[in-house]
Amino acid sequence: MDPLIIILIGTLVVLFCIIVLKLHAVISLLLAALVTGVLTSPELIYEYAIHKGMSVQEAQKFSTQIIGNRLGLAFGNTSGKIGILIALGSIIGSALMKSGGAERIVRSFLGLFGRKNASLALMSGSFLLSIPVFFQTVFYLMLPLIKSLGIHSPKKYSLYLMMVIAGGVMAHSLVPPAAGPLFVAQALGVNIGTMIIGGFVVGIFTSLCGYVYALWANKKWDLPMRDTPDVSIDDLKKLAEKHDSELPKLWISVLPIILPLFLITANTVSELDTNVNEANVSGFHKHWVSIFSVLGDANIALAISAAIAVSLLWSRLNNTKDFQKVIAESISSAGVIILITTAGGVFGQMLEQTGIGIKLSGFATTYQMAVIPLAFFITAAVRTVQGSAMVAMVTAAGVMGGVGSMGLGFNPIYVALAIGCGSKIFTWMNDSAFWIVTEMCAMEEKETIRHFSFLSMVMGFSGLIILMILSQFLPLI
Repeated sequence: MDPLIIILIGTLVVLFCIIVLKLHAVISLLLAALVTGVLTSPELIYEYAIHKGMSVQEAQKFSTQIIGNRLGLAFGNTSGKIGILIALGSIIGSALMKSGGAERIVRSFLGLFGRKNASLALMSGSFLLSIPVFFQTVFYLMLPLIKSLGIHSPKKYSLYLMMVIAGGVMAHSLVPPAAGPLFVAQALGVNIGTMIIGGFVVGIFTSLCGYVYALWANKKWDLPMRDTPDVSIDDLKKLAEKHDSELPKLWISVLPIILPLFLITANTVSELDTNVNEANVSGFHKHWVSIFSVLGDANIALAISAAIAVSLLWSRLNNTKDFQKVIAESISSAGVIILITTAGGVFGQMLEQTGIGIKLSGFATTYQMAVIPLAFFITAAVRTVQGSAMVAMVTAAGVMGGVGSMGLGFNPIYVALAIGCGSKIFTWMNDSAFWIVTEMCAMEEKETIRHFSFLSMVMGFSGLIILMILSQFLPLI
């Protein structure tokens, strides 16, 4: 069966189960993944495995696995990447909110920037933090601030949420040393420094376009704050009414957010510097790189942050039962989110195994289009059908890998940035980030599409437009 038909059937299954049958997202996604996996022939799976770099023997073994094994493997792969991060992020968020730490940060934040500039400050902070750190990690750490700000300004809650999303998703797809743009730059022969500058310019422009959309969406659709298993709206309101003297100090409140970001960033930068200057790296430098490679691992960095946040919570509650209740509720909330996001990842991997990336690569050589839109729409198509922005960028970079020697008439950086912008289209139910935002904010699926998926689309297409203009008037050659 043709991969496009399989993907269409899988998509219809998940939509039918969620919208018509009203089944839980976990069941709907796993059913869709099962149907997709059953319909994918061993020949398609074998071709996919070879394309991913497996040996003939490995590909043959992989293609003959029963569907249960493939689903289990995909489930384990996805959970292994995000499970610990979600659990620790939930603990950090609950501890900061229940201890009053998030409220302290928000009050200081508003005192520094003012209420009018809070949304732009959130977007800028999310943009900068998401360059070295995965968007999901930044979102976990900033979510307590979004909720606390929402208590102070309920009508702007969705605006604050969209600003964190807008800055984070664009930076991580456009600016090295984030993994996606770094890989694309290397594949297309684009200078890393040039990619960083170009990513900043296009990222700022697209984020501002996202800001305009967010202002409109905030007025058009009401997105109320809702209770989540880890914290209720009443709890947040009580914290907002406390006097400053009843809240923890700012430095200990912000430490669980700043420390993991510093450790992860330091690890990313030190690895990048070592790769670039490998021949001149001293023993002392290697020693620090090895330290940061441990402490800067996302799981370890968030574990340290969680320990600090839990210590802060204990010092504020000083009551064993209340303390245990907060931790238990945060872990329970994380468990549901892990299941949903992992099920979304399983569905995405089953879609990927149909070999859709290979088929789209064939389209690129068959149909002649303008290079920049071609790179954009290849990335967008792969992202939409299988869910992963990183996979979409890697696939498109493989298709467009020879553009540097094509005599384009403009710098290939525009093609690289088009790939990054194309990875923003379309975020929906086969993407784990979609479910993280949905569940951690207690949103309905249609609300997530309005405030996340459409927002990403606006920024992606605005990036394509500015790149087409710049390539003509500022070719950089």
